[in-house]
Amino acid sequence: MPRSPAEALEPTRAPSRPKGSRTRREVRRLGPTLRFINAFLTFSFLTLAVAAGGVFWISSELDKPGPLQQERTVVIPRGEGSRDIARRLEREGIISSEHIFVAYYLSRQMSAWFGGTPLQFKAGNYEFEPGQSMREVADLISRGKVSLMRLTIPEGLTSHQIVERLRADPTLTGEIETVPEEGKLLPDTYLVPRGSSRQAIIDMMRAEQQKFLESVWETRQPNLPLNSIEEAVILASIVQRETGRNDKFEDIASVFINRLKKGMPLQSDPTILYGLEGGQVNWGRPIYRSEIQKKTSHNTYQMRGLPPTPICNPGREAIRAVLNPSTTNYLYFVANGEGASVFSATLEEHNVAVANWRKIEREIRARQAEAAKAQANNDNAAAAASEANAAEDNSNDGPPLPVRKPKL
Repeated sequence: MPRSPAEALEPTRAPSRPKGSRTRREVRRLGPTLRFINAFLTFSFLTLAVAAGGVFWISSELDKPGPLQQERTVVIPRGEGSRDIARRLEREGIISSEHIFVAYYLSRQMSAWFGGTPLQFKAGNYEFEPGQSMREVADLISRGKVSLMRLTIPEGLTSHQIVERLRADPTLTGEIETVPEEGKLLPDTYLVPRGSSRQAIIDMMRAEQQKFLESVWETRQPNLPLNSIEEAVILASIVQRETGRNDKFEDIASVFINRLKKGMPLQSDPTILYGLEGGQVNWGRPIYRSEIQKKTSHNTYQMRGLPPTPICNPGREAIRAVLNPSTTNYLYFVANGEGASVFSATLEEHNVAVANWRKIEREIRARQAEAAKAQANNDNAAAAASEANAAEDNSNDGPPLPVRKPKL
């Protein structure tokens, strides 16, 4: 309503406070709490700002090209922690800062709390390329993308020979606990990380052999005179040592299969050598007649059936050949002097083939003797010429020596 002039001059009561508002005194009473909250929020904001700046800086450092100028291989040993790995990488010139590298590693581990993927560094040999960033280096080691090399174990070696071959390889590490049983390792070319454990390679070869044998045993021909896969490996080891030609494995296997069916001795020369020398056998040496007559655990000239163990570690093809031999009536074979064999079904045929082989052997030895004699003559002539040249050189070094008069 409109007010009169007199009423307008009278003081009016201040409007009442809105519901829920506080007086200035009440606000002052709450001052310390507000100041704490304000300080906390300010500190949190500054901390987040600094952290964000730090994360941005670390992220930019992580993605910078590294200091490495040329390819380098670095071994990360087993059991080494993230700090030791970072220190090693900085020392090798792979990364620029071990501290940033460790900070990145820890941040990735913490990210796992929020569903992220942590880093899991793995031991091995790693090949680093020039300019790789710290992030790339860390991811490479976490993926376990190690440097691989080809390791070839030839067929026909004994387990002892395989162990010695691995021990002599400087790119491998560690010791081998024991020499495996004969025939338990699968020869092959393996891709393995540089710096691999020798024992790990032995274990891998043993596992590969077991897996292969389990798969191939089911493919065998019916009615073979072999009662187990172990017997198949024994016969395959003999076939492996009898020839270096894979295309003759099945024919040679058929000879031994036929002999086993007839109860005949296998009469395999390599079993003589293995019976005499075991795993350290020298496969290339000649066999003497007295050794053929000597009874050993493996001499198949002096026993019927299979020897008790394999004589080497056969390859896949020899094992397959024993399980699926050629269908023949062969009972004998002998070398033909051209890297192959002559197969015979009767002893008469075999004796003719042996006589031919003996003739070839004599011719080979005669040629070798003639070549050795010619080489010796050449060596003597060269030595004589060298002495003559030396005498001529000495004669020019000073006055001639006095000639002694013969005694009368």
